[in-house]
Amino acid sequence: MTTITPSRRRSPWLFFVGAVVMLAGLLFGYDQGVIGGALHGIEDTFHPSTLVVEIITSWVTLGALVGALVAGSMTERIGRRWSIIWAAILFTIGALVEALAPNTGVMIVGRLVVGFGVGVASMAAPLYAAEMAPARLRGRFVSMYQLAITFGILIADIVDQVLSSGSQWRLMLGLSVLPSILLVLAMFPLPDSATWYLKAGRRDDAAGALRKVRPGEDVQADLDGIAASLGESQATWREVFAARWRAPLVVGIGLAVFQQLTGVNAVIYYSDKIFAAAGFSTPAQQTAATTWSIGVVNVVATFIAIAFVDRLGRRPLLFAGLIGMGLALLVMAACFRYLEQPTTATSPPSHSPSDAGVILLVAMVVFIASFAFSLGPVVWTVINEIYPAAVRGRGVAIATAANWGAAWLVTRFFLTLVDAIGQSATFVLFAVVCAITYVFVWRRLPETRGRTLEQIQQMWVDREPAKAR
Repeated sequence: MTTITPSRRRSPWLFFVGAVVMLAGLLFGYDQGVIGGALHGIEDTFHPSTLVVEIITSWVTLGALVGALVAGSMTERIGRRWSIIWAAILFTIGALVEALAPNTGVMIVGRLVVGFGVGVASMAAPLYAAEMAPARLRGRFVSMYQLAITFGILIADIVDQVLSSGSQWRLMLGLSVLPSILLVLAMFPLPDSATWYLKAGRRDDAAGALRKVRPGEDVQADLDGIAASLGESQATWREVFAARWRAPLVVGIGLAVFQQLTGVNAVIYYSDKIFAAAGFSTPAQQTAATTWSIGVVNVVATFIAIAFVDRLGRRPLLFAGLIGMGLALLVMAACFRYLEQPTTATSPPSHSPSDAGVILLVAMVVFIASFAFSLGPVVWTVINEIYPAAVRGRGVAIATAANWGAAWLVTRFFLTLVDAIGQSATFVLFAVVCAITYVFVWRRLPETRGRTLEQIQQMWVDREPAKAR
C-alpha cells in the first residue's frame, strides 16, 4: 500500500470545499428549524386538519430518505459535484413552491421536493468533503456539515422570532432559497473528487482535482493508491452487501440509527415543558430560551468536535459524548418523575422555578452539548470515511437513508411511546440506548483518525483474516 506523506500547505480551494459542506448543512438546518415558526401562519391561512399538519411537518423526512437512496446511484453516474448542484436546484424549486403555495396540497408537494433535495445533499456533500479533504483534516471538514445544521437551526429560530409577529410565514420559507443558490455558486468552480474521476476513467481530471486541494503532495502516488482501492470492476448494489464489506456496513447503519434513537429530538420536543418548569412561563420567554439554551449551545459545542475530531480521534469524542448524554437523560428522567407526582398544596400553582425544574434545564443543556460534540458531527464523519472506494457512494447512501428512516420513526411514534410508558420511563429508555451505543462503538468502530481513505479500506481487509484465525 502506498504511504502518503501529507503536506502542511493549505490550498485556497479547500475554502470552497468547506463552503459547499457548510451551505449544504445550512439549507437543511434552516428548513428544519423554520417550519415550527411557519406552521402558525400556515394554520391561520389554510386551517388544515391535524393529519395534514403532521404531513407538512414530517414528510420532508420521507422525501430525504428517498433522496438519500437515489443519491447512491446518482453520485456514481453523474458525480458528486453535479449531484450537489442538482440537490440545490431541487431544494430551491421546493422552497419556492412552499412559499407560494395556494393550498395545502401544493404545500405538501413542495415539502417533498425540499426533502428530496435535502436527502441528496446530506449524502453527497459530506461524501464529497471526505474524498476531497486531506486525511489530517477530513474529520474537521465533514463535521462542518453538522455545525452548519446547528447554525441553520439557530438562524431559523431568530428569523421565527423576528417575523412571527406579522405571521410572514411565506417569507420565512422563501428565505431558505438563499443558501441553496449560494451552494450552486460555490460548487460550480470546483472539480469533482479524484475518486469519481478515476471511476469514470478520467485520470488527468483526477490529477487536476488533487493538485487543487493537496498542493505539494505526490499526486501520482495518491492516484495510484485510489486506483488500487477501486479495483477493476464497477460495484453494484449487491456488492455493498457482500460479506467482505459487512463490517463497515453494520458500523455505518448502526451509528446512523443510534444517532436518532438516543433521544435528541425528544429532548428538543420537551424543551418548552422543561423551560416552564424552570420558570419560563410565557411562550415568548420559552422561545427565547430555546434560541439560547438549545440553538447557541448546539452551535458552540459543535466547535469542540471541529477542533478535536482530528486531534483526539472519533472514538474518544463518541465515548465522552455518550457518557454525558446518558447521565443527563437519567437526571431528566428523575426530574420528570418528581414533577409528575401529584401535589397536595392548596395554593394556586406557582410559575417560579422549582429546584427540579432548574436541574432539568441544566441536564438538558448538558445533553444538547454532549450530543453536539459527539454523535451529531462524528457520526457524519465516520459514515463518510469507512466504506471502500468501490462502494462508497452506495454505502453512504444506505447509512444516510437509515438515519432519515430512524428520524421519521422517532417523530412518528415518540408520543405513542410516552403515552404507553410515561415521560420518565421514556427518558430512561433513551439512556439505555446511549449505553448500547457505547458498547457498539467500543466493539465495532476502529479509530480512523489520521488514516487515508485507502488505509481505512485496507484496515477492514486486514481485520477479516484476523477474525478467521
